[in-house]
Amino acid sequence: MRVSEYVHFDAVGLARLVAAGEVTPAELEAAAREAAEVVGPQINAIAETWPADDESIREPIRGSAPLAGVPFLVKDIGVSMAGRRMELGSRLAAGNVVGADSSLMRRFRRAGLMTFGRTATPEMAYSITTEPVLYGAVRNPWDLERSAGGSSGGAAAAVAAGVVPIAHATDAAGSLRIPAAYNGLFGLKPSRGRVSMGPGVDEVFNGLGVHGSVSRTVRDSAALLDQIRGPEPGDPYFAPEPTRPYAEEVARQPGSLRIGVLAQAWGGRRTTSPVADALSRTVRLLESLGHRVEEVKVGLGVDWGEFVLANARLMTANLTALVDELAAAFDRPVDTSTLEPQTLAGYHYGQRVSGARLVSALAIRNRVARSLARYFDAHDVLLTPTLPELPMPLGAYAEGGEVLDGLGWIDRLNDRSPFTMAFNVAGTPAMSVPVEADAETGLPIGMQFAAGYGLEGRLFRLAGQLEQASPWSGRSPTVWAGDRTGR
Repeated sequence: MRVSEYVHFDAVGLARLVAAGEVTPAELEAAAREAAEVVGPQINAIAETWPADDESIREPIRGSAPLAGVPFLVKDIGVSMAGRRMELGSRLAAGNVVGADSSLMRRFRRAGLMTFGRTATPEMAYSITTEPVLYGAVRNPWDLERSAGGSSGGAAAAVAAGVVPIAHATDAAGSLRIPAAYNGLFGLKPSRGRVSMGPGVDEVFNGLGVHGSVSRTVRDSAALLDQIRGPEPGDPYFAPEPTRPYAEEVARQPGSLRIGVLAQAWGGRRTTSPVADALSRTVRLLESLGHRVEEVKVGLGVDWGEFVLANARLMTANLTALVDELAAAFDRPVDTSTLEPQTLAGYHYGQRVSGARLVSALAIRNRVARSLARYFDAHDVLLTPTLPELPMPLGAYAEGGEVLDGLGWIDRLNDRSPFTMAFNVAGTPAMSVPVEADAETGLPIGMQFAAGYGLEGRLFRLAGQLEQASPWSGRSPTVWAGDRTGR
């Protein structure tokens, strides 16, 4: 299969070709590796690919494996693959080789995915742009001078540029939805407890972090979530089982939904004109599809300052524990030789978070979850922009960051992405849908839709309807593997 053909299939489509005998997994792997070579030097999204002659990366093709032979990439954090490096985007963990598969990796294997490399992440996934010292900046394939987002920026850039149709991503503050919006992709953050974090950890950032994916089509994300959902023994959370497979939900009509619109974010960051205009067009599209849409006010249950402070305490305390574990494992110092300034500041801040303050932060988490749950009693879905502005230029997020303390850095991340974090705190599902683009620059604009706990099926039905009504699959970025010149 030529790369120019490969890039026009999604994961479900490729798996069907394999099942029908029209293409072999080896041919798909060769196309994916060639695509990575074509665009890799321009976007710098892939931290490492594994040798093509290494059979340990391939699973025996089983007829029942729904994504058999589909090329795949995992993020360099959160998922362990036996015998492979997981460096968390950090010099502190450079050279770290994992001894065993995590629960999620075993599920990726059972789904039939051919995982041939890992994508770049910011250090410790501690930013919403992917510009780590260890790998260098990941560039947005729509505009190489702009950020690909983070922390799943490498995954999103690789999918957007056509290397793979779908890739593993994580989300603890918007880390899946932000790069999906920046790169013109679909990305759904599942409910807390939907996908196991085990067995090495029970939860990430006290339940803020979840596993998911970014993809070019809605059905790919649904098909993969069907394969990785469900608890493992010892998991602290258990999301209710869906009534039917998510892959079936994509083709079902959502009915007439009560959709509230939050145009301006919590915290005061104003939505810019290009994004506000895109939101207005999205509202008109929803109304034309028969949905009941109205502007709403949505309370978090706490003021913005309390919200940011609680997040800072949760995130930095967890960061500190991780850094200490890595430093001890590799006998490395915790200083500027191993950590970037923002990570180091977060580490020092987390050292000062007492047990009582951590418990207080968890109480804030509970208040936010209860407040948003009351909103979803009255509305089916909440619509916001995924981000209040277009993709930022590379370097913009870190400018002046070296003088911020741990609270200051978390405040900056929440300020730049004020719509996403609340749903991590509440544990509810939320998705970024690439229904819009900026007329002047052509840059994609994501719209975020959130629903009540455990209601991913509702979001998949709505996303499938939007994909049919306003298709985005025909849009290609400037750097696209289907163009052999790489443009």
